Amino acid sequence: MTTTTATQRPDTAVRANPARDTWNVLTRELKPVVRDPFTLIFSLVQPLVFLGLFAPLLIGSSGAPVGETLQWFVPGVLVMIVLFGTGATGSNLQYEMMTGSHERTLVAPLARSSLLVGRALKEIVPIIVQALIIVLIAWPFGFSIDVAGLVIGLALLAVFGVGLGSLSYTLALKTKDREWLFWGVQQTLIFPLLILSGMLLPLDDAPGWMQAVSTVNPINWVVQAERALFAGDLGNIAVLWGWVAAVILALLGLWAGIRAMRKSS
Repeated sequence: MTTTTATQRPDTAVRANPARDTWNVLTRELKPVVRDPFTLIFSLVQPLVFLGLFAPLLIGSSGAPVGETLQWFVPGVLVMIVLFGTGATGSNLQYEMMTGSHERTLVAPLARSSLLVGRALKEIVPIIVQALIIVLIAWPFGFSIDVAGLVIGLALLAVFGVGLGSLSYTLALKTKDREWLFWGVQQTLIFPLLILSGMLLPLDDAPGWMQAVSTVNPINWVVQAERALFAGDLGNIAVLWGWVAAVILALLGLWAGIRAMRKSS
């Protein structure tokens, strides 16, 4: 007669709970941020450089008032924070795979989808904190803030960040220990997307082919939506298209990331 062990009895086994597991992964990923909040401040160096050096050039070339120029430029800087910040987060997962930490996580009784969703949701906190800091810095210089537009704009940035972060994690799962390949693909994609979004320079006088490509660039629609929202123009059609682009990107990123995470287990 054989004895049934606890590991052989499904009624006592620890079962995966996607909602609970996602929360556990989220809190685990947020702990380093809470313990070392200065990393958030340090990551603002690049956006502040663009704000401090690029904005005066735009003011000088356009001849527009400072406040009007900032109203156009600051929303683009906020989107740039998301683009550079979440676009590189896959490197953290890649480091975990290279050190064996990711494999140990896969052994835990967690829903595989939660490993991706929890990491992606973690990106929302740095996005909101950094965006608020940039807005508060620009405010004394003439940047006007519409409260409703600010709230909706931050929510849009969060959804957009979840999508980009998920795609970054997907790229890390696909490239595995080939760090050079991750950064090669990431850098090859990120700068054309940045330039063709009109976040730093207007595309009104750009060649026709650049304007055509920008119309299918989802980041372009998010940038336009943020500009409309921060200006208080909540009914602008650009806001709708910005949300459509961000939601599609988030769904696509989560689908691809969860699929890649399950295959890696």
